[in-house]
Amino acid sequence: MSFNPYKVIEAPLITEKSVALKEKNQYVFKVANKSDKTAIKKAIETIFKVKVADVRTINVLGKWHRVGRYEGKRADWKKAIVTLKEGKIDFTDTPKV
Repeated sequence: MSFNPYKVIEAPLITEKSVALKEKNQYVFKVANKSDKTAIKKAIETIFKVKVADVRTINVLGKWHRVGRYEGKRADWKKAIVTLKEGKIDFTDTPKV
């Protein structure tokens, strides 16, 4: 079984808060639910060619929605906040899968 970093990192999260974290050399990504911190670190270092200092993960619960008498729930997902030792990540020239 080979390691595929593109299965671990699903997408970068570009929000007001995540853009503000760039000043602290931190970046936010949506990652696979079953991925752990070491897999996330290895995937970021492989894809973006940077050195990772720290990884923090957050399990985000999906929101409940209701339309009339019908209820539904969005899927749960995982978020990772990655702190870099050195280098920067530019999302405009990221490699495609």
